[in-house]
Amino acid sequence: MILLITPSANGPQCADSLRAATGRETHWAKSLQEAATRLREQTYSAAVIDQFLLETEPDESDQMIEHLGTAFLVYVNFAVTGMDRLVREVRVALHRRKREEGAARRAVAEQMHSEMCETLTAMLLSCELAMSVPDMPHPAVEKIRTIDNLARELRLRLEAN
Repeated sequence: MILLITPSANGPQCADSLRAATGRETHWAKSLQEAATRLREQTYSAAVIDQFLLETEPDESDQMIEHLGTAFLVYVNFAVTGMDRLVREVRVALHRRKREEGAARRAVAEQMHSEMCETLTAMLLSCELAMSVPDMPHPAVEKIRTIDNLARELRLRLEAN
């Protein structure tokens, strides 16, 4: 979803144009207070804000920005920006957001992979040490060997991916 924030009377038409151009549901907020309320209630991928509001209501704009969440903020001067440029800037912001989300996902996946490999290594080492304890009862050795085999199988799966 996209949130369009402008007091302009053309706000509904701009929202309709953004919806048509991006295929994403677009909401219009006439004020920063209304925008902050919408941002608390919904998650948006982009928030397009009229620069006029930032200049005339700096305190309210700071409060609204606190509620952005993961939405990309797009600043537009509606007094000089045409609809084509507005659509282009929003598309660029959405593309940038998608690219950054992908990079963040990859970073998290790599971090999880690394942590799982470290944990599996510790498990395998612990199993080897436990199996080398003298006079360990045979049923306990078999249970530890089962854990060792499962950990090795997990490690192979992680290395394959």
